[in-house]
Amino acid sequence: MDLQDQQHATRRAEAPAPPVAAPVATPAAAAPARAPRAALPGKIRRGALLQAGAALLWLPMAWLLAGAVQALADGAGLAAMIAPAAGLLALGAARAGLEALGGRLVFAGSRRMLSELRAKALDALAARSPLDATRLSSGAAASLVAEQADAVLPYLLRFRTARLRATLLPPVILLAILPFSWLSALALLLAAPLIPLFMALIGWRAQAASEAQMLELGGMNGFLLDRLRGLASIRALGAVDATARRLRAQAESLRTRSMAVLRIAFLSSAVLELFSALGVALVAVHIGFHLLGQFDFGAWGARLTLSQGFFLLLLAPAFFEPLRELSAAWHDRAAGEAALKALRAAAEIPEPAARLVAPLAAPAIATLGRPPAVTVENLRFRHAGASAAVFTDVSLDLAPGEHVTLLGPSGIGKSSLLAVIAGLARPESGRVLIGGRALEAAPAELRAQIAWVGQKPFFFGASLARNVTLQRPGLDATAARRALRLSGLAHVAQRHGPQGIGEAGLGLSGGEALRLSIARALVDPAATLVLADEPTAHLDATTANAVTETLLALCQGRSLLLATHDPVLAARMDRVILL
Repeated sequence: MDLQDQQHATRRAEAPAPPVAAPVATPAAAAPARAPRAALPGKIRRGALLQAGAALLWLPMAWLLAGAVQALADGAGLAAMIAPAAGLLALGAARAGLEALGGRLVFAGSRRMLSELRAKALDALAARSPLDATRLSSGAAASLVAEQADAVLPYLLRFRTARLRATLLPPVILLAILPFSWLSALALLLAAPLIPLFMALIGWRAQAASEAQMLELGGMNGFLLDRLRGLASIRALGAVDATARRLRAQAESLRTRSMAVLRIAFLSSAVLELFSALGVALVAVHIGFHLLGQFDFGAWGARLTLSQGFFLLLLAPAFFEPLRELSAAWHDRAAGEAALKALRAAAEIPEPAARLVAPLAAPAIATLGRPPAVTVENLRFRHAGASAAVFTDVSLDLAPGEHVTLLGPSGIGKSSLLAVIAGLARPESGRVLIGGRALEAAPAELRAQIAWVGQKPFFFGASLARNVTLQRPGLDATAARRALRLSGLAHVAQRHGPQGIGEAGLGLSGGEALRLSIARALVDPAATLVLADEPTAHLDATTANAVTETLLALCQGRSLLLATHDPVLAARMDRVILL
C-alpha cells in the first residue's frame, strides 16, 4: 500500500473514532491512567486552605453578633455596640482579604496546571506518526485541547476548593455547637451524612452522563471540521443534504445528552436543599421551644440564653453552606474529571515516540553539514492490522551526497519504505542506519537531519516566508528569502505580499505548492538527508521539469532518496533502485 493510500485509510479509520474515549491502545496508554484526584499543586492547595480559613472566621463573627443582640436585649445602649461593631469590621475585612488572596492563588495554580496539561497533550499529538491509526483525528484533538479542556478550570477552581471546605468546616462548626446543645449537634450530625451519600450516588451517574456528553461533543466537532474541509467535494457530489441530516442528528443527540446532565445536576441540588432545610428547621424548632421555656431537653441540663440560641441559629446554615457549595460544583466535578482523564490519556507519549520530542539545540551556523550515508538492513514492514507485509528483507545503501531513486509500480512499498527510513513507521524487523548510527538509538537527533517532502503538504494562511520557516529556531527571514529564490518562488512571494496565501495553499498552483514544500523542507541547513515522495506526481511536463530543477538545486551537498513513477526525474538521479 502506498503512503498516500495509507494516509487516506488512516483518515477513514479516524472519522468515527470517539475523541475522548478510553486511552488508545498503545503500550503507554494501556497502562492505568493517573487518577484525576492526584495531589494538587502547592499554589492551589495553599489557596484552598486560605479560603477555608476565611470561612472559619464566621465563628467569631457569629459570636460577636450574638453577644451584641444579648446586650441590646438586656438594655445596653449604642455605646456598647462600638466594640462588637469594630470587631465585626476587622474580621470581615480579614475574611474578604483571605478569600481574595486564596482565590488568586487557586486561579493562578489552576491556569498553570491546565496550561501544562495542554502543552503535554500537544507534544504527544505532535510526537505521533501520521501513519499511527490510533491517534486522534484533527477535529477530535482540537475539541479536546481547545474546548473540552476548559471544563478542567471550573473543576479546579470550584470543586476542589469546595470539597476541602466541606471536609474542614462542618466538623469545626459541629464542635462549636456541641458545648451548648447536644441535640442540635445530633440533628446536624444525622442530616449531614445523608447529603454526601445521595450526592455520591447521583454523582456516579452524573460522571457517566458527562463523559457521554463530551464524547458526543467531540464527535460532532470532528465531523463538522472534516466536512468543512471537504465542503467542495460534498457539494460537487450532491451530498449536502445527507451531510446536513447527519449533522442535525448529531446535534439532537448532543442536546439529549446535555439535558440528561442538567437533570442530574438539578437533582443533586434538590437533595442537598431538602436535607439542609430539614437540619436547619430541627435546630430552629429546638432552640425556639427552648427559649420559650417549653422544655430544657438537649442543652446539657441548662436553659439556653438568647445569645447562645442566636449563636446556634447563625451556625446552623453555615454548617450546610460548604455542602451547598459542593453541590453547586458537583457538575463541574463530573465534567472536569472526564476532561482531565481525556487530557492525561492524550498526553501519554508512547515509546519510542517520546524520544522524538526531545529538545534540540538550534543550529548556530546556517551552513550545510556533511551529508550522511544511509544503510537499510533486512527491513520487513506491515501496516497495523494488515495480514500481509508490504515488503520483506529490503536492504539498500546510500552513499553520502548520493541521489538515488526508488522506482516501481504503485503499491509496491516505495512510500512505506521512505516512511520507515524517516522514522514515521516502525518496521517489524531490520534496522535503519543514518551516518552509521541506528535510527532507534537516537531518533530525535537523527530525524533533525532529515527533510521530508510529502505529496500533500499543508500550508497556512500566512506569507510564503512564514510558511517556509514555520518559526523554527535558527531560521530567519534571510534564510526564507534564500530558499524562495532558489526554488523560483521569489516573484510569487512578491505577488502575494505580506498578507500571503490562503489556508491550505489557496492562491498557489500545483507546481508552486510543490516547490514551496521543497523550500520549506530544505531551508534548514541541519537537514542533510532528503526523502521525497512523488515530488512530480500529477504535474505536466513543464511544471514537473521546474519542480525537478528546484529539488536538485536545493539538494546540492545533501543525500537524496526519492520515490517516483517519473522516468524523466529518475534519469536525473545518480542511481535507480527498482522495487
